[in-house]
Amino acid sequence: MKILGIGNAIVDVLCRVNDEFLEKNSLQKSTMKLINEKEFQSLLSELTIEETISGGSVANSIVGLSQLGDNVAFIGKVADDDLGQKYEDGLKKENVNFFYNKKKEPIPTGSCLILITPDSERTMCTFLGTAGKISDHDIDSDLIQKADIVFLEGYLWDEGDPKKAFEKAINSSKRAAMSLSDLFCVERHKKHFLELVKYKLDIIFANEQEILSLIDAKSFDDAISFAKELKKNIIITRGVKGAVAIDKGKIIECNAKENLKITDLTGAGDLFAAGYLHGIINNLDTKNCLNKGTELSSKIIQKIGARI
Repeated sequence: MKILGIGNAIVDVLCRVNDEFLEKNSLQKSTMKLINEKEFQSLLSELTIEETISGGSVANSIVGLSQLGDNVAFIGKVADDDLGQKYEDGLKKENVNFFYNKKKEPIPTGSCLILITPDSERTMCTFLGTAGKISDHDIDSDLIQKADIVFLEGYLWDEGDPKKAFEKAINSSKRAAMSLSDLFCVERHKKHFLELVKYKLDIIFANEQEILSLIDAKSFDDAISFAKELKKNIIITRGVKGAVAIDKGKIIECNAKENLKITDLTGAGDLFAAGYLHGIINNLDTKNCLNKGTELSSKIIQKIGARI
């Protein structure tokens, strides 16, 4: 097994909204907000569903890797309910090994409302459900050690039990990769994330806002200097400015693709990570890893949803 992903097993519910809907419901555009089941149902009652798909940040990346022909697997907690079955079926359809035996739970499978505004930005309202109850007991150390890379999402740090699963996975891994996930996620857990980046992780994915927030940087040059000193593999996506990898102190850049018909930015970072990790496990150089990440993210933003 090349890559094992561990993340929130969330069923994505995609809906188009206008900016007024976000304002009316006090939602900040382009961020993720945790909500309870009642709030989820209340929002959903005002919306028209465009698509429902098994999602979650790392799961999206793992599916992308599978579509490229890589041997990958995923661990995420779902309940033995309709959405849980839909989630498992969705991964199996994409040839992803799903290593979790679902059972009856007091809390249903998690769901995420992905609200897409006319500018193609996405705002997420997540009811974690049983996904937020994954623990170290759900993580098999022997399975972790069979993977060349374990890939985790910063969202997992959002509740108590998942942190234990997160730490067990890192400590058992050969190489650990992580996506910082979300600006507000970084701001909530800045101290812990900074320690992970400095001392625990080998590969880190972040967008420009996230890395600047993580280190309280005043400029992008400060972020580059920080990454160079760590001598790790830190990959920073910058939207229309492209992407930069600081790989063991060396800076490699890649331009964004131009003249794209952008439809939905959901999954852009997830699929970029998939392309980059595909490059690593297939022994591509850093420039071509960046190119592959850019290729996949450019494809995904021209369609609805986070699956190519």
